[in-house]
Amino acid sequence: MTRSPNNTGARPKAGRANAGKGLKIVENDRKVVGNDRKVAGKDRKGGRAKGAAGDLVFLFAVILLSGLGLLFVYSASSYNAEVQYGDSFYFFKKQVIGFALGLCGMIAISFLDYDRLKKLGLPAVLLSLALLALVFVPGVGKSNYGATRWIGLGGFTIQPSELAKYGFILFAAGYFAKDPARMRTFKGILPVLFMGLAICALIILEPNMSVTMCVAALTVGMIFLSGASWKSIFAIAVPVLLAVPALIFAEPYRLKRLSAFLDPWASPKDEGYQLIQSLYALANGNFFGTGLFRSRQKYRFLPFSESDFILSVIAEETGFFGVLLLFAVMGLIIWRGFRIAKECDDFYEYMLVTGIILAFAVQTSLNALVVSGCIPPTGLPLPLVSAGNTSLVVTMTGMGIVYGVSRHNAQRKNHTMR
Repeated sequence: MTRSPNNTGARPKAGRANAGKGLKIVENDRKVVGNDRKVAGKDRKGGRAKGAAGDLVFLFAVILLSGLGLLFVYSASSYNAEVQYGDSFYFFKKQVIGFALGLCGMIAISFLDYDRLKKLGLPAVLLSLALLALVFVPGVGKSNYGATRWIGLGGFTIQPSELAKYGFILFAAGYFAKDPARMRTFKGILPVLFMGLAICALIILEPNMSVTMCVAALTVGMIFLSGASWKSIFAIAVPVLLAVPALIFAEPYRLKRLSAFLDPWASPKDEGYQLIQSLYALANGNFFGTGLFRSRQKYRFLPFSESDFILSVIAEETGFFGVLLLFAVMGLIIWRGFRIAKECDDFYEYMLVTGIILAFAVQTSLNALVVSGCIPPTGLPLPLVSAGNTSLVVTMTGMGIVYGVSRHNAQRKNHTMR
């Protein structure tokens, strides 16, 4: 994975001795591609990329994964939806609405002029913080299972923490791109660090440790990808890593989850129950699975089978090879995403794409680790697959940004060839 566009891919040695030269190269490249971007911008403002379709493999993989999500959400939720709501299609219908909205957002934002998007960084992160704070306002925030993570809007709810991840990405990308020299000093990266910590603080108060970990990893990752010195990265990463056990010991329920992770059989009807049922599902799937719609654990044995633990149901119904194919599609999205970032000549677009793909990769990895019992259980959806409209719409829209950048890259190449 590269840390900067084509010309700054290698990390300088000896404490960033060559950082100055690298930054000058980045700034010179930005001037060189300026004219190309103006020409390309005319096409983008008109909503067209002449002769440039972008990375269609990436686009197809995102739509395919989201479509598979619809199928698996119905399979995992039909029985529970029938029992709880009297409609086996209850969760499926909501997911279809989310898919349609996400597809519209994905298409619309892929045609957006990213010079305009660059100006939305600070407003986006401030709006994210405001929405996260609204969660704690009585009558506005919605609580469920002991956590207040949602805002109620009539018959709909939104989860601000999902929006906050992308608000932070927009801010960090715009901040670093505006003046690349900022990354050379610890003081220069403080605004990005502060915004990341502020978002983490509000999310952990909900409480939601899993998304907090995602945002923390995203913060460190974007600072790393910006080209900051190893000294600055270690100064940030070490306290973040030390904060994890501190947060676990700060809440009794997190200690119980840790105990359930270490020995789920010690409390098979309490904290260890969900992990045990997940492991049953994984084992029952074997190599080829029980067959689509034939999961046993979805019959209300496995809690949150349509959301946080949908991967367990997928593994049970499609087996090891089915999960392998699912991960292959996810890996394709991640690979093509970073490939798109590598081809960027504009530092802002590079940071934007790497941030979005990094968020997807981190969340996917954490969900898989939780479901398989490799880390303590925590609530975190599988991107583009789990039930949940906020996550689906926001993630698909973010992928639309990545695809839009790929169109711009292809557009620029076509213009250069002419």
